[in-house]
Amino acid sequence: MPRLLLLLVMLGILPVTDYAQFIQTTTEKFTRADTLRGSLRPERNCYDVIHYNIDLELLVADKAITGFVDMRFKVKNDFNRLQIDLFDNMIIDSILLGGQKCTYTREFNAVFVDVPKQHSGTEATLRTYYQGRPVIAKNAPWDGGFVWKTDTNKNPWVAVACEGTGASLWWPCKDHPADEPDSLSFSMTVPHSLTCISNGNLIGKTPLGDGKNKFHWKVTYPINLYNVTFYAGDYYLIDDEYLDFKHRRLDIDYWTLGEKTFKAKLHFRQVDGMLHAYEHYFAPYPYFNDGFALVESPYLGMEHQSAIAYGNQYNRGYLGGRIPDDQNFDFIIIHESAHEYWGNSVTADDHADLWIHESFTTYCEALYVEWINNYKKAVDYLVYQKPYIKNLSPMVGPRDVNYNNWKDSDIYYKGSWMLHSLRNTINNDSMWFGYLKAVYNHFAGSVTNTTAVVDFTNQYFNKDLTPFFRQFLMYKELPVFEYFIDKKGKNIDLYYRWNCQVKEFDMPQKVTNGREVFRIFPTGKWQKHRLKDFSVENFKLDETSFLMGTYKVTQKPKI
Repeated sequence: MPRLLLLLVMLGILPVTDYAQFIQTTTEKFTRADTLRGSLRPERNCYDVIHYNIDLELLVADKAITGFVDMRFKVKNDFNRLQIDLFDNMIIDSILLGGQKCTYTREFNAVFVDVPKQHSGTEATLRTYYQGRPVIAKNAPWDGGFVWKTDTNKNPWVAVACEGTGASLWWPCKDHPADEPDSLSFSMTVPHSLTCISNGNLIGKTPLGDGKNKFHWKVTYPINLYNVTFYAGDYYLIDDEYLDFKHRRLDIDYWTLGEKTFKAKLHFRQVDGMLHAYEHYFAPYPYFNDGFALVESPYLGMEHQSAIAYGNQYNRGYLGGRIPDDQNFDFIIIHESAHEYWGNSVTADDHADLWIHESFTTYCEALYVEWINNYKKAVDYLVYQKPYIKNLSPMVGPRDVNYNNWKDSDIYYKGSWMLHSLRNTINNDSMWFGYLKAVYNHFAGSVTNTTAVVDFTNQYFNKDLTPFFRQFLMYKELPVFEYFIDKKGKNIDLYYRWNCQVKEFDMPQKVTNGREVFRIFPTGKWQKHRLKDFSVENFKLDETSFLMGTYKVTQKPKI
């Protein structure tokens, strides 16, 4: 936190956001299994994962995997029992700590391991041998699981996507977003005709002499677990590079199926401009040493850190649509790559706050359009996405229960429009773009939550924006701008107010007569403002700058 902002907080000039204001209550029923997966109970909170080493063999014919996972951890509190997570359809062969076999019990998808007493400040490694047939995704990436397909040459093509469902559907881990390992190693044995791709850098390939090869990958940065992935297929590598603003060389890999190589070389030219835009708005690419990669995948896409799943079939937009006709870019490249900043580098510590991932990332699409075109084109893009806002549920969900926050698309499009509305509320682009850089860099490489983001935003702008965020994040309903127009000769008297759940809600509004634009500042109480040289016919609200509902009342309000 900058020193001036810290001083203002200490002096009480700027309040620290009350954490409880962003805890969502719900009438939904949750199970014991939900709690075991979603909460940091004592058996999970007693240790901090440092490193995972995943060593597997892909059994293509059986649609299965077998192998082991080492989990290196640091002891936070003394314990003799810990929880790891692995879906109950996967078979555990044995669990060892320091070579000593451990007893364990399973409850739903949680595994409770009894170990010799571990003392605070020490480190140890837990190894789990296991095997099984992971859940098969019915509609990846929207549901989690393995995808088993073949390419046009009948070669096996296998991948996994597990956001929301969880990494524990295919490997044993501490499956909670608040605990990211500092690094990770991944090895997979596959048939010799296939290449295995994973996160980070390829360290080597070991021929095993039995018609199989073992690929070794290493991640050198913290990584959230749903981003850990692999792809196995008949892949070809296209090498590229990006020179950042300091003229450093970022290694770029494009992994494509053979028949798509030429098309991919042309299509992926847009990556350079995209990386340039995100470096301008936020910071240099956050996983510089691990490189940037797009990997052709048998499903639409996913933000796997440094190995982004690309399945848009080399189309513009979203499989050819969902962007204005006069705009031409690949939605999956722009969106999933923005997740390297928002979601991968800045990570929500609970699924309740996934709006942090998706809202900022979706807003990055508009920023990219503004970068390559102009602000008007960015607004056109936002307006094009507006019909996807459904207002079916709050953007913040209940905590500690592995909440599924994909009931609608609001954490994407409504969240993006919330940020667009905040920009127009601030009404100072120099401050706004400074904020985007500051909020990213403040939380980069860490886990965070709604309260922390709101608190930082309040401090940066020296303004209490908590009511603004509470209305958009904690309630499904939009704020409604209510108004009444009273004709007064060549002028009009405009009566107006906000009608919404948060009484202190504060967001300006713009009105125009077609020639001039005026900012007004509604509150929860009726106000009156005389607009000169306005008629009822030429009066118009600006619905391209702020997200809201509107309602024209039929009777003059009493003030």
